[in-house]
Amino acid sequence: MPKFAANLTMLFNEVPFLDRFALAAKAGFTAVEYLFPYDFDAKALKAALEVNGLSQVLHNLPAGDWAAGERGIAVLPDRIDEFRRGVALAIDYATALGCTQINCLSGIAPAGMSDDVLRATFVANLRLAADELGKHGIRLLIEPINRFDIPGFYLNTVEQAASIIAEVGSDNLFIQYDLYHQQRTEGELIGTFKKYQPQIAHVQLADNPGRNEPGTGEINYPFVFEALDAAGYDGFIGCEYKPRTTTSEGLGWLAAAKSAHSADIIKIRS
Repeated sequence: MPKFAANLTMLFNEVPFLDRFALAAKAGFTAVEYLFPYDFDAKALKAALEVNGLSQVLHNLPAGDWAAGERGIAVLPDRIDEFRRGVALAIDYATALGCTQINCLSGIAPAGMSDDVLRATFVANLRLAADELGKHGIRLLIEPINRFDIPGFYLNTVEQAASIIAEVGSDNLFIQYDLYHQQRTEGELIGTFKKYQPQIAHVQLADNPGRNEPGTGEINYPFVFEALDAAGYDGFIGCEYKPRTTTSEGLGWLAAAKSAHSADIIKIRS
């Protein structure tokens, strides 16, 4: 059975952030992820993880002014110094929290700027970040995001991500494979996963339409979980979805996934 991590940016968001760790543990999660740790003291975050028996599996590099609509700065040639400072800050937090994966959001492409300039900036920034994170045993990820949710976002497809990874030429750069974004962009969830599996280090989920919990939309998640398991994926799946009502009321899918796995074990043993 896949291992699931609660995305605390989106789940249990009816309570203050530091209170969400306890709710995640109570719901049966053993790991968490979230967008950014930087508004909180690292010691407070570490304490919240430890007291609740949780591991942290992912957070993002600083991504510019989020409240103003920025969604990353890695492609912006006039923000390179800021990007490098963000890499150092992210390493400080990740090492304090025992987090071994950091995701880099590419950012929104400025109107009128050539793709050559944007790609060259992105590649150079990723080379630096992959090298610096690698010194600390931290993997760098990049995430394709659909253009419906974030118009103009530079990195849209897994194929594009694989091409950029090849150009960067680092063995410490991987893909964060978000099933929701893949469904909105291209579909072919399992076929694409298998094609690029050696480069995929982390998976995230949400259903479509609505970006709500599994079972509320068109994605056949029982099939997806079984296929990922059969493919040998042993990493975490981050639950980055918007609860349709409350988080706790929408966790039936998780109980069903665990029950299905238990039933499979019983069949095998019998």
